[in-house]
Amino acid sequence: MSPATLQDHPSVESFFNVAETETLALFEYLSFEFLEEFDVFAPAETGRTREHEPPEMMRGFLHCYYHNIYGIRPVERELRNTVVWLSCGFDRPPSRDAVDRFLTDLEHVVDNVFDRLVEQAARRGLLDLTYCIDSTDVRAMPADQDASKCYDPTAEEYYHGYGCTIVSTGSKIPIAAEFTESKQAPEETAMRVTRDALAVAQPIWMVGDSAYDTLDWHDHLLTAGVVPVAPYNARNTDDPKDIEYRVKDRISEHSEDVQLKQSTLDEMYNRRTGVERTNDAVKDCGLGRTHARGRVHARAQVFLALCLRLVVAITNYERGDNPGSTIITV
Repeated sequence: MSPATLQDHPSVESFFNVAETETLALFEYLSFEFLEEFDVFAPAETGRTREHEPPEMMRGFLHCYYHNIYGIRPVERELRNTVVWLSCGFDRPPSRDAVDRFLTDLEHVVDNVFDRLVEQAARRGLLDLTYCIDSTDVRAMPADQDASKCYDPTAEEYYHGYGCTIVSTGSKIPIAAEFTESKQAPEETAMRVTRDALAVAQPIWMVGDSAYDTLDWHDHLLTAGVVPVAPYNARNTDDPKDIEYRVKDRISEHSEDVQLKQSTLDEMYNRRTGVERTNDAVKDCGLGRTHARGRVHARAQVFLALCLRLVVAITNYERGDNPGSTIITV
């Protein structure tokens, strides 16, 4: 849209009034042009072109998720708002078909989009030397037949939905995740998410609760040069050891020179609350309850919520040194 066209637009005053709001701040420091590199967004072989490009559609979805707007119809209605579609970079409001097509295509690569944003957070130095891993519940709509009855041991209740295992670091930064059938994820999920997190950058510590008290998880981290900190779960054996953290036993078996103080391990384990704060922040971004039917759609919403949390964290970092900037609140 040219400057002359914008000046003649009836909502120009509202447009410039919104220019300093939180939604526009989300797009100030991040480019989503990398979406065009994915084959799924390439023009169709028949020559059919897209009504709108992936970067502006991504900005549109992030805007809607930031304002707790989910689903094809609600998103399409929100993007009819002149100020919104202008601020997201559209030259006209997208149709419902365009919104639906973008989300359908995004479902194939949304985890890769998340990885790209994690890389941008890492380049800005937002990761620290302590990683935390935990699983959280993802509540689904009653009509979602793909969801199942799951048990949440923390809340001691059953729920209808899925789960998500997340590794986080820094200031509520998710860096690896896996969508799961329930909150209680299998060990192979924990191993996969752990490997994904270490592929981003290597920490010194990795903290988890007693659910991660497994030999494979501990030995994999120690081999990688990372200290695992998870409470020893005496229920895993008929002959329990007199230890509070399994890492002390693993180190004593493999080295006579390395010693870890109990106070140090206790201090590191107390940092596990960081992943709980991350889970809460990502739920505020849309992970807490999916508004989609079916596992594929629910997974896409979960990863979009993770992407939004990363965008918020990057925006806060970029604007933090500017006293006049508005800090995003999620």
